[in-house]
Amino acid sequence: MGRGKFKGKPTGRRQFSTPEEMLAGTSSRPRTFKKEEAEVEEVERSDEESEESSEEDSDRKKGTQGIIEIENPNMARPKTLKARDVDLEKTTELSRREREEIEKQRAHERYMKLQEQGKTEQARKDLERLALIRQQRAEAAKKREEEKAAKDQKKAEARK
Repeated sequence: MGRGKFKGKPTGRRQFSTPEEMLAGTSSRPRTFKKEEAEVEEVERSDEESEESSEEDSDRKKGTQGIIEIENPNMARPKTLKARDVDLEKTTELSRREREEIEKQRAHERYMKLQEQGKTEQARKDLERLALIRQQRAEAAKKREEEKAAKDQKKAEARK
């Protein structure tokens, strides 16, 4: 008989250990995995020791590698680094776009500072316009006051 479109895997469902089980050591992970992991760590340690002793041997490279030493920017680099391999003193170089973006932001900040101080051409024009508007508003307010005073005077004369 058919079971439908999708058939289950013969291995069954996956069982994941919770962090509490892992800390307690009661996870359902096979014991052989821990043994294999320990063996891998031992191999890595022995490789590190052998690398230290064979540094002189690694100077000799095959073919033209020893003659021509170039850094290919297109070559795939390891994406993850181990904590011991990280160089904290090394500064990463910014890309051209990042440098241009930072320069653009700094130029804008400088311009805005000058704008606040009134030293740019646009700021001078704005201040002149603002002074003109203030003057016009002051004249309009004075004119309204005069008209109001004249109106009040006419009302006072009409009552007499």
